[in-house]
Amino acid sequence: MTLIRKAVFPVAGLGSRFLPATKAQPKEMLPIVDKPLIQYAVEEAVAAGITELVFITGRNKRAIEDHFDKAYELESELEAAGKQALLEVVRGVIPKNVTCIYIRQSAPLGLGHAVLCARPVIGDEPFAVLLADDFMDTAAGHKPVLAQMTDLYSYERSSILAVQDVAREHTRQYGIVKADSYRPGLELVSEIVEKPAPEVAPSTLAVVGRYVLSGSIFGYLEHLGTGAGGEIQLTDGIAALMQAERVLAYRYEGQRYDCGSKLGYLQATAAMGLKHPETGEGFRASLAALLEQGKLP
Repeated sequence: MTLIRKAVFPVAGLGSRFLPATKAQPKEMLPIVDKPLIQYAVEEAVAAGITELVFITGRNKRAIEDHFDKAYELESELEAAGKQALLEVVRGVIPKNVTCIYIRQSAPLGLGHAVLCARPVIGDEPFAVLLADDFMDTAAGHKPVLAQMTDLYSYERSSILAVQDVAREHTRQYGIVKADSYRPGLELVSEIVEKPAPEVAPSTLAVVGRYVLSGSIFGYLEHLGTGAGGEIQLTDGIAALMQAERVLAYRYEGQRYDCGSKLGYLQATAAMGLKHPETGEGFRASLAALLEQGKLP
């Protein structure tokens, strides 16, 4: 049984890199084939045994709440039309044993502030943080990334950060850790820095959008000043936490797509389109035909 029951989803961002698509809808509701980004992240959390989902929202994010709410009119119409398969899809968006909680982040003060907003719900418990922009795909038969991390937490009882190597010229886009060998797949974090310039980055090991954190992090976030970008940075809170508790870096099994960027979003859409049971065969054939005809640029 997992020790992690609660997960935080910071979804208050404006999604400015996807304008005008995000002018009237949250970026987290952009679809990958037939499901929005946020649903993939929620499914990953549920697969890890999470039963309380805490969404840190902002203005114009009502579509997320509506998506995970019961749709009485839609369900009635589908039932009357005898469309049982679609009815089950709609009813299965969120399991009955899972609770959704929505907290408004009053101002865009950074990821650390967004996580701190969840404190009244999380309390002192360990919890997960999932950034829906980081789309995590795992091969059939492998556990989703967050489930890998919650399993590790049950054994290690330490905060765990998902990490991957990035090109040095991209270090200014991530929190970067310096870490020492601990055991296969896991490293002990000795330093963490938010968005360092390539020439001063302590390594190229970047933190990506999955965290399992000790409830003690709230005490440090509460007393942080603003950091990089004039925001309260989760990275700075983790650096403070490290003075009292160990923090581990986990090289997860899976493929990450940066859906906060147009290219990453397109890559994720293509990858999932090829895997989807309804579209995979036809999509693969279409791409092959375009390639054969020389119509792909």
